[in-house]
Amino acid sequence: MHEGYEEFTESQLKILERFVTNSSSNVFALRNLPEVIKGALFSRYSRSSLGLRSLLLKDFILNEETAFSAIAGRSQSADQDEAELEDQIMAIKKAQNFYDRILDGYGDDSIGELGGAHLALENISMVAAKMIEDCRIGGSPLEKSTRYIYFDQKVDGEYLYYREPIIMTSAFRDTYIETCNRLFEVYSTLIPPLSELMEKRFPKEHDVSKVAYTAALRAKVLDCLRGLLPASALTNMGMYGNGRFFETLIQKLNANSLAEMQDVGRKSFQELSKVIPSFIRRGDATHKYQKSYNEFTEQMHNDLKMLANRHTSSLGKMNNAGVRLSHYDSDAPYKVAAALLFDHSDAGYLEIEEQMRQLSEEDLSRVLEAGCLYRENRRHKSPRGLEHAFFTFEIVADFGIYRDLQRHRMLTQERQLLTCNCGYYIPHEILDSEMEKQYRDAMEEAKRVYDLIAEELPEEAQYVVPMAYNMHWYFHVNLRALQWLCELRSSPAGHPNYRFVAQEMAKQVCKVFPCFEKFFKFVDFEGYELGRLGQEIRIVEKRMARSSHE
Repeated sequence: MHEGYEEFTESQLKILERFVTNSSSNVFALRNLPEVIKGALFSRYSRSSLGLRSLLLKDFILNEETAFSAIAGRSQSADQDEAELEDQIMAIKKAQNFYDRILDGYGDDSIGELGGAHLALENISMVAAKMIEDCRIGGSPLEKSTRYIYFDQKVDGEYLYYREPIIMTSAFRDTYIETCNRLFEVYSTLIPPLSELMEKRFPKEHDVSKVAYTAALRAKVLDCLRGLLPASALTNMGMYGNGRFFETLIQKLNANSLAEMQDVGRKSFQELSKVIPSFIRRGDATHKYQKSYNEFTEQMHNDLKMLANRHTSSLGKMNNAGVRLSHYDSDAPYKVAAALLFDHSDAGYLEIEEQMRQLSEEDLSRVLEAGCLYRENRRHKSPRGLEHAFFTFEIVADFGIYRDLQRHRMLTQERQLLTCNCGYYIPHEILDSEMEKQYRDAMEEAKRVYDLIAEELPEEAQYVVPMAYNMHWYFHVNLRALQWLCELRSSPAGHPNYRFVAQEMAKQVCKVFPCFEKFFKFVDFEGYELGRLGQEIRIVEKRMARSSHE
């Protein structure tokens, strides 16, 4: 008898070995199976007395209704031709009713999390990338970096930015194109002189690798110039997500008022239907759930927009760049302390919290300290007790910072439309240099064109806004997620602008709650002129060490 408590014949083992990593252990992984089969298999698994391997054999491999051999039989063939791929797609569609019955009958929406897919999204705007990444839970995105990649390439003589179709059929077409081209031209023109200036300010030290120095210098230059790129600049994304994530993402994209989002939603549905059709079927534009969601979204947005105009149009605007701690709970220290002790006690949470209120400041501090005293680095994750303290921050900072910080998933966040109304950031490296005038002229021209387009097309006008312009958003975040964000984003290798935001959030929390300062002990409050250099040196050293062992 083996650890899995199941017996298989020799012929069964031969079949199973292709699809499981271990045919005898009680712990094993699946392999060589399309997502639709894995998801349906796990769905049925939760309501079966059989082990997963037995279930795979009985209900899938040996079940004609699943079209298993057609779907999975050649899935790993290196020389699979176009006809075979088409046969496989048709088999999935033919067997889809079977998988739909399982997914509908063996659970709720969480079943959609049992299968996933990798999706590539190429040549989408930075506006689209942010909307996609805003669907955070269940998806893992990676985006083309403005720090390591030059964005001044041309294809067929044209810079790579999104030609928004509404604008392109309007009277603003030529002005929009001229402005975007101008921003890319200034970005490209300033790379050589800024690189030369950085080399003079930060000459290479003799013990620093040329490769590491060049990479750090390039990152510094591109960090400074990324603010010139318009939000229409095209980027690439790689996305892994489970079925539930993709279905929700597609529904949101389909309901968005911008043409690009609808286009990405439609294409995502088309391609994902070829690999995980049963998981994303409610993202079909003709599905009743999608139609209902479109109506709900449109009605809600229209109502909220009308009410916002009625109740908030006369209020002052937060136009100055900065970070503001808007809300916090004054009882947070007691709640966090109670949560830290709860699973080590047999008392009720409410009673423990009340007891924490009775403690002296010194004793309360000792309880909080126990939750972080033995952390040796930021990767030592703090206890979940820290999630009982919440903070709301309002941030006015450039779009580039938002792009970096928005990717944090465990928080609630919303942004206002991109505009040119809150001023823009100009890197201190460019100030008082010959490059300053070109930079400022490009910013001012972009604002003029934005103002022109925004009068008629406020959402579409976002595409012409350069990344250096400030925007307004908020974070509602618990202490545990904030600790991770601030410690990660304050590291020396980070962009100096978002390092400032991370440092400022930590400072403001510590000012309100000095007893929480201990939770931010790996926040780096120093400033670094060539902060990426240390990281690049470590990368080069690791590469050289590997080479020496090969």
